[in-house]
Amino acid sequence: MRPKKKMLAAGTLFTLFLLAADQLTKYFACRFLAGTSGITLIPGVFELYYLENRGAAFGILNNRQLFFVLIALCISAFAIYVYARLPYESSYHPLRFVCSLIIAGALGNMIDRLARGYVIDFLYFSLIDFPVFNIADCYVCIGAGLAVILLFTIYRSEEFLFLRPHQ
Repeated sequence: MRPKKKMLAAGTLFTLFLLAADQLTKYFACRFLAGTSGITLIPGVFELYYLENRGAAFGILNNRQLFFVLIALCISAFAIYVYARLPYESSYHPLRFVCSLIIAGALGNMIDRLARGYVIDFLYFSLIDFPVFNIADCYVCIGAGLAVILLFTIYRSEEFLFLRPHQ
């Protein structure tokens, strides 16, 4: 198998693994948390708490599922485009990881919206009263944070000429 095809296959498998982990944790949240008052893991700090989120972060844009599905498709398409065009050099491995995180996170929440009409959230930091979130949200936030760090510290703009369509 050629290196480019190996890279794409490995990225696809990793992304599918992340997506499966997200969906499995949401299944367990439905199975064991729905209808309960939650489970305290670290008193006053961290809980597992079932929530059906019909909006985005902090409940904004409630019941705009089609909008969120379209956003997830656009984000995923862009991340797939970037991943597929990345040169086969080890210096781009961190960006491959970032793309996989973002794709898995966007698709994980999109699956919920399409299948249920809402996203299942279940992770709650009660210490700071942070909004309830899920694994897919973690993927997107970590991926976006890493992308910003990488773009401002590791890569130079000329290293992204490969993203131009004519290249």
